[in-house]
Amino acid sequence: MQLAEFQILMEELYGEGDRERGIPSTVAWLCEEVGELAQAVRKGTVEQQLHELGDVIAWVASLANQLDLSLEDAAQRYVDNPP
Repeated sequence: MQLAEFQILMEELYGEGDRERGIPSTVAWLCEEVGELAQAVRKGTVEQQLHELGDVIAWVASLANQLDLSLEDAAQRYVDNPP
């Protein structure tokens, strides 16, 4: 799946609820998921790591949607001028 397709899917599945929750809460949920991913990387199984990685990607897409930003545009920086 392409990044834009995933971002559209997240909007279709969760967009309305995510906007009602708001950006500050979305950032908080994203941070929580990053913590869960870190724990899965340290102590979890491959399946747990994959699950948490998916959650992080989903929350990043939600945040991008609320900010009206494109994940593809954000990733393009790494193509054009990697840090």
